[in-house]
Amino acid sequence: MHFYQSDPNLTTLAEQALADIWTEFPDLNREQIAITWLVYDRPIPVNTGGAITADELWKYPVRGFNYRGSERIYPASIAKLFYLLAMQEWLQQGMAEPSAELDRAMRDMIVDSSNDATSLVVDTLTGTTSGPELSPGPFTTWKAQRNLINRYYQSLRWSELDSININQKTWSDGPYGRERIFVGEMRENRNMLTTDAVARLMHSIIGGAAVSGDRSSQMMKLLQRDLSLATITPDSGEENQVNGFLGAGLPPESQIWSKAGWTSQARHDAAYIELPDRSPYLLIVFTEGTANSQNRHILPTISERLATLMS
Repeated sequence: MHFYQSDPNLTTLAEQALADIWTEFPDLNREQIAITWLVYDRPIPVNTGGAITADELWKYPVRGFNYRGSERIYPASIAKLFYLLAMQEWLQQGMAEPSAELDRAMRDMIVDSSNDATSLVVDTLTGTTSGPELSPGPFTTWKAQRNLINRYYQSLRWSELDSININQKTWSDGPYGRERIFVGEMRENRNMLTTDAVARLMHSIIGGAAVSGDRSSQMMKLLQRDLSLATITPDSGEENQVNGFLGAGLPPESQIWSKAGWTSQARHDAAYIELPDRSPYLLIVFTEGTANSQNRHILPTISERLATLMS
């Protein structure tokens, strides 16, 4: 059961867009993409700074579509959205002390997608640190603490989060020591998300229902992107969370709040989009595979196609 209502009109548009994508990018297999797409028909109050309560927000019916929306996929830096929201909850509840360094880390984690900044946030959330391998007793304690983030998200009782795993740091070169042991010999304990899970988290933030209206607004400020960054040539190699992602497929007068993720095997984006003449919408797209992760045209093309079809 989704928190959104499957809509036949959106299904028709999205299936048309997907058919176009598979024609244009024949190397993108059907099992290498997942999408969740929600449209906010007025008067659904989103991006209002928390003008309504969380209970009210969840009562509003939202139209949606998903393709493989419940498939568990390695999320790359999309995981940082979950650390951001959890950190705001910890601060709200007095479970963490606010500081200039923590603020800097949260900003750099979301705005610049810094893995080093993410390390501090995860350490602060869980009371764990990276380092050499641990003996069995202390390692059991360490693992239980690192799973605090998973336990928090399970406590929300959102069915979309039932299958996720969000207990690993993000890395540039990969984990070492206790972190390498924790992720598992075959990386079976690595982070895993679904596009539906990301959609529910993003929906709560843009609806002002994540932690509090004020904290949702703070998170939205970190997520806002500058669409002029899309003017960089698509193949320039520069990763800025717009160029090569969903924002690059939008008209210049649009506004976007997003978090991208990319590795040698994945290129993902989660974006809330406002166009001048259309209903605002939330679009989560995950793509997998070495060739697709290096292709900076797939996500902008999907974004452009859906924006055009909506008109």
